[in-house]
Amino acid sequence: MKPMYAIKFFPEVEDDLKALDHRVRLLVFKQLNKLAQSPQLGDLLGNKLGMDLGGCRKMYVDHKRIRIVYRILEEVIIVEVIAIAARDEMAVYREAAKRLE
Repeated sequence: MKPMYAIKFFPEVEDDLKALDHRVRLLVFKQLNKLAQSPQLGDLLGNKLGMDLGGCRKMYVDHKRIRIVYRILEEVIIVEVIAIAARDEMAVYREAAKRLE
Protein backbone atom coordinates (compact mmCIF):
# COMPACT_ATOMS: atom_id res chain seq x y z
CA MET A 1 0.00 0.00 0.00
CA LYS A 2 1.31 3.44 -0.98
CA PRO A 3 1.86 5.91 1.85
CA MET A 4 -0.37 8.98 2.01
CA TYR A 5 1.51 12.21 1.51
CA ALA A 6 1.04 15.01 4.01
CA ILE A 7 -0.12 18.30 2.50
CA LYS A 8 1.92 21.33 3.55
CA PHE A 9 1.16 24.90 2.48
CA PHE A 10 3.38 27.89 1.87
CA PRO A 11 2.13 30.52 4.39
CA GLU A 12 0.67 32.67 1.60
CA VAL A 13 -1.63 29.86 0.46
CA GLU A 14 -3.96 30.68 3.36
CA ASP A 15 -4.69 34.01 1.63
CA ASP A 16 -5.03 32.23 -1.73
CA LEU A 17 -7.71 29.99 -0.23
CA LYS A 18 -9.53 32.89 1.43
CA ALA A 19 -9.73 34.63 -1.96
CA LEU A 20 -11.75 31.73 -3.41
CA ASP A 21 -15.47 31.37 -2.94
CA HIS A 22 -16.66 28.56 -0.70
CA ARG A 23 -17.74 26.24 -3.55
CA VAL A 24 -14.36 26.51 -5.28
CA ARG A 25 -12.50 26.10 -1.99
CA LEU A 26 -14.30 22.77 -1.47
CA LEU A 27 -13.22 21.67 -4.96
CA VAL A 28 -9.62 22.65 -4.15
CA PHE A 29 -9.66 20.55 -0.98
CA LYS A 30 -11.08 17.62 -2.96
CA GLN A 31 -8.14 17.88 -5.39
CA LEU A 32 -5.67 18.21 -2.51
CA ASN A 33 -7.04 14.97 -1.09
CA LYS A 34 -6.33 13.30 -4.44
CA LEU A 35 -2.80 14.73 -4.37
CA ALA A 36 -2.21 13.27 -0.91
CA GLN A 37 -2.93 9.85 -2.41
CA SER A 38 -1.26 10.28 -5.82
CA PRO A 39 0.91 13.41 -6.03
CA GLN A 40 2.15 12.56 -9.53
CA LEU A 41 -1.33 13.32 -10.95
CA GLY A 42 -0.39 16.90 -11.87
CA ASP A 43 1.55 17.92 -14.95
CA LEU A 44 5.23 18.82 -14.62
CA LEU A 45 6.20 22.46 -14.95
CA GLY A 46 9.55 23.76 -16.05
CA ASN A 47 10.52 27.19 -17.24
CA LYS A 48 7.44 29.38 -17.78
CA LEU A 49 8.31 32.67 -19.49
CA GLY A 50 11.62 32.87 -17.66
CA MET A 51 10.21 31.72 -14.32
CA ASP A 52 12.02 28.65 -13.03
CA LEU A 53 9.34 26.27 -11.80
CA GLY A 54 11.46 23.17 -12.30
CA GLY A 55 10.45 20.43 -9.89
CA CYS A 56 6.94 21.87 -9.60
CA ARG A 57 3.67 20.51 -10.90
CA LYS A 58 0.25 21.97 -11.67
CA MET A 59 -3.23 20.65 -11.18
CA TYR A 60 -6.47 22.24 -12.33
CA VAL A 61 -9.67 22.82 -10.36
CA ASP A 62 -13.15 23.99 -11.39
CA HIS A 63 -13.02 23.18 -15.10
CA LYS A 64 -9.48 24.58 -15.44
CA ARG A 65 -10.42 27.97 -13.93
CA ILE A 66 -8.08 27.50 -10.93
CA ARG A 67 -4.53 26.18 -10.83
CA ILE A 68 -2.72 24.60 -7.91
CA VAL A 69 1.08 24.82 -8.15
CA TYR A 70 2.89 22.34 -5.91
CA ARG A 71 5.99 20.22 -5.56
CA ILE A 72 6.58 16.76 -4.15
CA LEU A 73 9.09 16.43 -1.33
CA GLU A 74 9.75 12.68 -1.56
CA GLU A 75 12.29 12.54 1.25
CA VAL A 76 9.63 13.53 3.79
CA ILE A 77 6.51 12.30 1.93
CA ILE A 78 4.98 15.78 1.60
CA VAL A 79 3.07 17.59 -1.12
CA GLU A 80 3.96 21.26 -0.66
CA VAL A 81 1.38 23.65 -2.12
CA ILE A 82 3.07 26.82 -3.32
CA ALA A 83 0.19 28.82 -4.83
CA ILE A 84 -3.49 28.57 -5.73
CA ALA A 85 -5.12 31.13 -8.00
CA ALA A 86 -7.46 31.69 -10.89
CA ARG A 87 -6.16 30.72 -14.29
CA ASP A 88 -5.42 34.34 -15.18
CA GLU A 89 -2.64 34.45 -17.74
CA MET A 90 0.50 33.41 -15.88
CA ALA A 91 -0.38 35.06 -12.54
CA VAL A 92 -0.24 31.88 -10.46
CA TYR A 93 3.11 30.96 -11.98
CA ARG A 94 4.52 34.44 -11.28
CA GLU A 95 3.32 34.20 -7.68
CA ALA A 96 4.74 30.69 -7.25
CA ALA A 97 8.11 31.74 -8.69
CA LYS A 98 8.21 34.74 -6.34
CA ARG A 99 7.42 32.55 -3.33
CA LEU A 100 10.14 30.09 -4.30
CA GLU A 101 12.84 32.80 -4.37
